[in-house]
Amino acid sequence: MFLQRALITFTLGPLALYLIYLGGWFYFIPLAIILLLATLEYSQIAQKIGWQVPPLLLVPVVLVQWVLAQWPQDSLTGPLLLISLLIITAYALWQYESKSSKTVPANWFAVISGLILFGWVCGHFFKLRGLPEMAWQWTMLAMLSTWIADSGAYLVGRFVAGRGFLGRHLLSPRLSPKKTVEGFMGGIVLSTLFTLLIASWLRIEWLPALLLALLVSSIGTVGDLGISLLKREAGVKDSGTLFPGHGGALDRIDSLMWTVAIAYYLAILFID
Repeated sequence: MFLQRALITFTLGPLALYLIYLGGWFYFIPLAIILLLATLEYSQIAQKIGWQVPPLLLVPVVLVQWVLAQWPQDSLTGPLLLISLLIITAYALWQYESKSSKTVPANWFAVISGLILFGWVCGHFFKLRGLPEMAWQWTMLAMLSTWIADSGAYLVGRFVAGRGFLGRHLLSPRLSPKKTVEGFMGGIVLSTLFTLLIASWLRIEWLPALLLALLVSSIGTVGDLGISLLKREAGVKDSGTLFPGHGGALDRIDSLMWTVAIAYYLAILFID
């Protein structure tokens, strides 16, 4: 499993970085496909929990948010998000009146959550790459910082925790039995060190890079565990099988969706 994970990482990782550098449609189309698959996986997980999240409703309203995110200053983002929420609410009211579902309130909030997570939050993938300055540098740094934090936590948790003077303390036994406090701390340390080195190479100032590393390695874990909560309730280990050894598309972006949003706001704060 470790070799399989490493092979996928060292094959697709450089390709992803190259597409980030190219930008434009080379970045938008592959990323939109991954996000679309993640959205569909979310719909399937919700179905297994007992909620109804129709892809024909969720996908169009999410896709609108991605398109608008190409232009971060677009004044239509707020109004169209509001319209999307009203459409979802109208659908829930129709479900209730037609008695087509016994879980209408849960369905309503599950679809709204999908819109917020995969439309608004994931829209920051495109907002970040659409920055007027240092766009590919910040996007690349956010991706690398997250991957290093995840890999560092995995390696320390797998090969170091429980050996020698280090114990093995589970971070969240119910949600993710394999995550350890030692791995979590190892991810923070490695992410911070390597993020600062990469930021120096990309000519990004050390202070925002340090803040990014600390936030990514800590908050990214919250995003990961949030999706783990849904998977546990659905009774599945992975959201899909798209990436052998890594799970589905949703498993690959559960941390990234939050860290790119953090990177975007740090970037506009320090660029200005």
